[in-house]
Amino acid sequence: MTAPLFHLRPGALDGATSGSVILLDGAEGHHAATVMRLAPGEEIQLSDTERTRVSGVVRASGEGRLRLEVRESVIDPEQLPRLVLVQALAKDKRDLQAVESAAELGADRIIPWQAERSVAKWKAGREAKKHSEWASTAAAAAKQTRRTGIPPVEQLHTTGQYVRRVSGEPGTAVIVLHETEKISLRDALAQLGALGEAVAAPQELHLVVGPEGGISDAELAQLTEAGARTARLGVTVLRSSTAGPAALAGAQLLLGRWDWPLS
Repeated sequence: MTAPLFHLRPGALDGATSGSVILLDGAEGHHAATVMRLAPGEEIQLSDTERTRVSGVVRASGEGRLRLEVRESVIDPEQLPRLVLVQALAKDKRDLQAVESAAELGADRIIPWQAERSVAKWKAGREAKKHSEWASTAAAAAKQTRRTGIPPVEQLHTTGQYVRRVSGEPGTAVIVLHETEKISLRDALAQLGALGEAVAAPQELHLVVGPEGGISDAELAQLTEAGARTARLGVTVLRSSTAGPAALAGAQLLLGRWDWPLS
């Protein structure tokens, strides 16, 4: 079984080398020592929630904290293009299902989108609570899947805000998942140069998922005018909770990232 992973603050593992000792306390230390009851000799992993990961062995445990002797410290390579899920708000917490799966499947960032046809709304005064719910869901999923980094959840975007944002971001490519498009995700990625073609490859790839009622014609026009491409996933119409994770999994495979051997 893979050793459990615990997340520390960014920078907390700077300077960690083989043989050094790290104290794990606070909420993560309590969970490791008191809830999981990790004992001396057991293997453990720590992450700075960005790109640094440490593996080691518990040397002492008790009183809600433990001490870890570092065996190895590695920095995960940056993978380009960065994969960003732009997820429309959806009812019955289907958007949260998408966030959870996206974090598990390797999304580098998540952008909540208040689409025109979104039934769900982040009501005034509750935006911070809803954002925290998305962020907590992403963090828990990243930890469960032993990801080094936690995909940040940005603030809620309207269509206008998102279009203005990507229009001013060179190196960002946008693919809108649309049920009537005939171009496949593979072909769209190839056209963008993401699969190794001669044209300049994007540094960041946004996968845009609409709400239950789909993306309106006006929104689609705004997105395409800003340079977005459209693509279809398979021959069926996927739910809002499924389309984004399916596209992320497809992109990971097409980009060859899941073919890499374990380090």
